Amino acid sequence: MSKRLIFATGNAGKMREIREILGDLGYEILSMKEAGIDVEIEENGKTFEENALIKARAVAACCDDLVLADDSGLEVDAMDKAPGVYSARFLGYDTPYEEKNQYIMDQVKGKTRTARYVCAIAYVEEDGAGHVFTGVVEGEIADHARGEKGFGYDPIFYYPPYGATLAEVSEEKKNAISHRGRALAQLIAYMKEAER
Repeated sequence: MSKRLIFATGNAGKMREIREILGDLGYEILSMKEAGIDVEIEENGKTFEENALIKARAVAACCDDLVLADDSGLEVDAMDKAPGVYSARFLGYDTPYEEKNQYIMDQVKGKTRTARYVCAIAYVEEDGAGHVFTGVVEGEIADHARGEKGFGYDPIFYYPPYGATLAEVSEEKKNAISHRGRALAQLIAYMKEAER
């Protein structure tokens, strides 16, 4: 029987990335829904790290598996680092990302376009010990949305070394430099070290 790793999200895009990056660890990787966990989680932390731990601990209380949770978002310097921890809720949960992206592009017109994606991955072990790993990728807000890949703010997040938005590059290229990829790389290193 394979070991199970529950990821505290319902976001299909995140689950795809998680499975791609953690696929070699030998775990059966399940979303909360796939694991049959239905719990309301109030993300009332002030930082990505606090919110990730809140989610991971809430799900860990419902199962005996390893639990991961992430809180991630976009920080736009011209908007005082908004939307930040409110990235998913920014302008309302049901607002399409096309509208959110257009709003952000309008806000940075004539201003600095610097921005970053931040991801905090919380890992709760069977004994309840919690660890958080944070990854950051610096970029800019594009002047128009480009690309069909990725999800969320990817069409407007321009990564200068690639000369493209994250929605224009392959999942493999995105995962190699993404905030989530960087946080998960730290997690993988920690888990491999712990297994020694």
